[in-house]
Amino acid sequence: MVKLTPNPSFSVSLRLQLPNQVGMLSRVIQAIADAGGNLGDITLVEQNRQQTIRDLAVDAASTEGAEAIVAAVKAIPEVLVLAAADRTFALHQGGKITVNSKISLDRQADLAMAYTPGVGRVCRAIADQPDRVYELTVKQNMVAIVTDGSAVLGLGNLGPEGALPVMEGKAMLFKEFGAVDAFPICLATQDADEIVETVKRIAPVFGGVNLEDIAAPRCFEVEKRLKEELDIPVFHDDQHGTAIVSLAALTNALKYVGKALSAVKIVINGAGAAGIAIAQLLRAAGATDIAICDSKGLLTLDRTDLNPQKRDFAVDRPGPLTLADAMVGADIFLGVSAPGVVSVPMVESMAKDPIVFAMANPIPEIQPELIIGKAAIIATGRSDYPNQINNVLAFPGLFRGALDSRASKLTQRMFLDAALAIASLVDDEQLGPETIVPSVFDPRVAPAVAAAVQAAARLDGVARL
Repeated sequence: MVKLTPNPSFSVSLRLQLPNQVGMLSRVIQAIADAGGNLGDITLVEQNRQQTIRDLAVDAASTEGAEAIVAAVKAIPEVLVLAAADRTFALHQGGKITVNSKISLDRQADLAMAYTPGVGRVCRAIADQPDRVYELTVKQNMVAIVTDGSAVLGLGNLGPEGALPVMEGKAMLFKEFGAVDAFPICLATQDADEIVETVKRIAPVFGGVNLEDIAAPRCFEVEKRLKEELDIPVFHDDQHGTAIVSLAALTNALKYVGKALSAVKIVINGAGAAGIAIAQLLRAAGATDIAICDSKGLLTLDRTDLNPQKRDFAVDRPGPLTLADAMVGADIFLGVSAPGVVSVPMVESMAKDPIVFAMANPIPEIQPELIIGKAAIIATGRSDYPNQINNVLAFPGLFRGALDSRASKLTQRMFLDAALAIASLVDDEQLGPETIVPSVFDPRVAPAVAAAVQAAARLDGVARL
């Protein structure tokens, strides 16, 4: 089992009653460290001559690790654990989002304008001029986050209820990073026809649709049909968000090692939604040598089990060939697959100054610690390592730009230009092995992406503003 770094997703909060004696807190801290915990904030709640009460936040590496930390503290005879709670579950209590009014209703006049009878005049204005729905309702800034719960965060088919916490979190990210209002739509169906029909019927409320955690290959069909049948932007973030940020990071990684995208050999492991979309965008950006592997090995033309999306990237080589075979001499490895599928010898078999993006979460295809000094650039999907490939760099700004230009759809030029906008925020002085993408908290990111998307929308003739 891979030993993971303690992180906030498994953190616990402890309220402890301690004798007010020298060294008691240090005993607690040592017990936490011995149990594999990483101590965060310490807050003094109450203190008198006999005792102190303190709140501690402690990061763990797993649920079992968190339980071991609590047990270790309880085992100290003089320490009383007054309360212990999983901080992540506490944060989700009651949900993470709410709906608030933009105006106050303090007087009868406010009510008469916001609701009946005054609202009737606004309804009639929209019925007479349908485009005014963007001017007079939430549609101008509202995105539907749609899922069937079939591919939740790499955890699998958890269903609509199991997917809801992720969609709530997505709505938070839209609001915080892009000032975009978004609402979770978790569907109790995994039938492509029903998903498409449902989204079409709720579309009048929304200015855009973000598809999320829908399993491949169904996600390809759903996105394709909705893009054809709706006049608002439709975006599958697991595909295109991952692809945009991967291209942005790869652009800077190649700049650092002095290689051209058109000249490098790229191996992608994972032929689902993300892997195929990354390959498509890299090809559009100028990549010419892309090999994709799935769980059965390299996609080759002699395989009879490939869907159309996989067949588009099948290579004319006799199989069967493994991921290890494909990686020999490769300049770039991009993993959107499973934990631990890459070994140190496989990385050592790559070309000079290899670039390794091991993006499986929470456990990457290979632990970065194992290949420090062997790979020129290492990126993961985790926030506790440098170079996190995080979709939040892309989708808030992308929808901000699409909504502000009132784009009828999203185009490949928008994706390419969004990636270049993200990459451009890392200047030559910052660029290095541990800095190939800007921070997700960099306030320049969403505006830069939005501006690039708006310009691309105008060039592609899909902007209605």
